[in-house]
This record gives sequence, C-alpha cells and structure tokens, in this order.
Amino acid sequence: MARKRFEGRFASLRGTLYECYHGRSTAGLRFRLGLLVFDSTIIGSYVITSVFGTEHDFPALYLLMALIVAADLIARWMIAPSRRKFMLQDLLNWADVVVILSLLAPLIFGDFAFLRVLRALRVIRSYRVLQELRDDSRFFRRNEEVIQRSVNLAVFIFIVSSVVHASQYRMNPDIETWVDALYFTMAALTTTGFGDIVLVGTSGRWLSIAILIVGVGLFLHLLQSVFQPPKVREKCPTCGLVLHDPDAIHCKHCGTEMNIETEGG
Repeated sequence: MARKRFEGRFASLRGTLYECYHGRSTAGLRFRLGLLVFDSTIIGSYVITSVFGTEHDFPALYLLMALIVAADLIARWMIAPSRRKFMLQDLLNWADVVVILSLLAPLIFGDFAFLRVLRALRVIRSYRVLQELRDDSRFFRRNEEVIQRSVNLAVFIFIVSSVVHASQYRMNPDIETWVDALYFTMAALTTTGFGDIVLVGTSGRWLSIAILIVGVGLFLHLLQSVFQPPKVREKCPTCGLVLHDPDAIHCKHCGTEMNIETEGG
C-alpha cells in the first residue's frame, strides 16, 4: 500500500516537473524564463566577482547556487525518457556537474561557472520557449533571427573569454580579471592584435593558435549573420522551405511563386 502511494506521488511529481520543463502553459513558460534568469545570474556572478577579485568571498551564495543547479539536474533526470542514458544523451549535463563541483569547492576546482552559459543557450533556443515567445511577443516574432544570432555571438565571445581567463589568470600578470581576458579575446578575434596582452606558457600559445585559426573564422561568420537581413518565415506550399528573403517572389529552392505578406515601406 505504501509503495503504491509512493509511486503515485512520484508520478504526480514527475508530471508536474514535465509540465514545468516542456509544457505549453503560462506557468511552464514562466518557469523556463525564470531558469534562464537564474542562469544569467550565475554568469553575471562569475564576471562580477572576477572583476573585483572576490571569487571566493561568497561561499553561502555559491552553495545555494550549487543546490539549485543540482535540483535542476535531478529534475531533468526524473523526466528524462531514459534515465539510464540521461548523462550520455546530453553532454551539457556533464557541464552542470562541473559547475556544481566548481561552486562547492572553488579553491580546489577553480571557477568554471561560465560553462553554465551553454545551458542558457539551450533553454532560450528550445522549441517550446521559442514557439510561446512567437505567440506572445510581436517584438520577438519580428526579430527572432537577429535575437538568436546575437545570442550565439555573445555566447561565443563569452566562452572564449572565459576559457582565456580560467587558463591564464593565475599565471599571467596581464590577465587578472575577466575584463582583461575579454579585451585580449576581442583584440585577437578582430585581428587587431595590440600586443599589450599576450598569453603566456605553452598552453597559452596553443590557445592563441586555436583562437586565431578557429575562433576568427567563427567570429566573423557569427558577426556577419547578425547584420544580414532577417529571413521571413513563410512555408513554401510545394517543398516546405520555411525561411525566405523578405522580398522573395519565388521560393529559392523549388521556384514556386510566393505570396509573402509585408507591411510596405
């Protein structure tokens, strides 16, 4: 009897969690947006504490953040289609494990909370969140592509800067804060190369090479995509292509005549 009662409560809890993470209700959307705000708070705390040199001055706050991240991870494990394969099917779950460890023991593991930014990107780009934002926000509906591209660019710059800071701030006197790492990253990605800050050590040289070879190309591609004219969502009745140029008359994939609604001007 007690076992059936427990199973019933567990099923009820799992249903509630599923509605929070995947439901189409207003409460579910608010929960996911609240989770995004929490992700942004962790990212902001990483940046602010690195700027003021107070990375280890708020153990109670870090413990609270670690408990919330752990609860989030457990909740997603509970509603996963296959709990046995939960960690193998999504590598971002391992990033959360690293974040939890770094928040619980920053003196040993260092502060790798910047990996949480990958979670924020996954939340904001999930299908249901985007669909609900399209339905509820005209601004988001009209600027969806620009918002997504801008987020991708910001996340890329943030991750590269954070990797530079995490790998150099204890050994490079020129990189004491995250802002110093951001300054070097932007100088490298834009190929400006002022030369006042350089990465030291063998690992720093390899990181510089990786940024120049891989990072510059990705940065220019993401930057170009932000300033490209946004596409219009209009499904082609013949081939099903969804994204088209705002002034498209024919589908560029199959040539079918399109009738894209515009506001003039």
